[in-house]
Amino acid sequence: MKRRRFLGLAGASAVAGLAGCGGSETTGESIEDHPAAADLVNQPRQGDLNGHVVLAFEDPSCERCAAFHENTVPTMRSNLVDPGLGAYVVRTYPVIFPWGEPATYALEATFARDAAAFWSLLEHYFAARSQFDRENVLDLTADYLDSETDLDGAAVAADAENRTYDDQVQADIQAAENAGLGQTTPIVLLFRDGNFVTKVNGSISYEVIAEALGEAD
Repeated sequence: MKRRRFLGLAGASAVAGLAGCGGSETTGESIEDHPAAADLVNQPRQGDLNGHVVLAFEDPSCERCAAFHENTVPTMRSNLVDPGLGAYVVRTYPVIFPWGEPATYALEATFARDAAAFWSLLEHYFAARSQFDRENVLDLTADYLDSETDLDGAAVAADAENRTYDDQVQADIQAAENAGLGQTTPIVLLFRDGNFVTKVNGSISYEVIAEALGEAD
C-alpha cells in the first residue's frame, strides 16, 4: 500500500496560477503526457475526452470548490459539456478539513458502483458541507445514499471506513504531487484540444475557462 500523503491545511485561498508554475506544467504539453492527467480515462467525468478538457482537483470539504460548483460548473456543463465540445473531469484531493479524507474514500466507493451517484454525492457534500465533521460524515453519507440513490449506503460507508479504494485515492494525490500542483483547491487544469494551456487555482469563473479554451464569444 502506498504511503498516505494527506496534507493538513486550515483553509484555501484563490490564487491565480499561470502556465509553467510548478512541476511539469509546460504550455502545449500533451494531455497524454501531463502527470496530472495520468489514467484520465478512469476518472469521474462528464463529457467527451476527445475535445477540450477541464481537469479539476477538488476537496469535498472545500468552500471554494463548493463555490466553483455553484457558480461555474453549471455554465461549463451548458456551454462545453452538453454541446460535445469537451469534458469536465474531477480528481479528489482531500487537503482542507479532516472530514474531506473519509468523504473522499466514500466518493471513490460510490464511483466504483455508480457514476451518477458519485456526482450526486459530490454535490451533496458541497451543498451541505456545514453539517459534516470527521465523526459523522460516513453516517450522514450512508443516510444520503440510502434516501437519494439506489446504492446501499452502509456498504459504501464500510468501504470508506476500510479504505477499500485506497489505490484510487492515492493515485489522485500522487498525480497532483507529480505535477507539482500545490495545496490550494480547487486546482483547475485546462487542456485545449488535448494540449495543456494553463492552471488556475480557486473558484474561477466560466469566462476564464472559455477564454483559455478559445470558446469565448
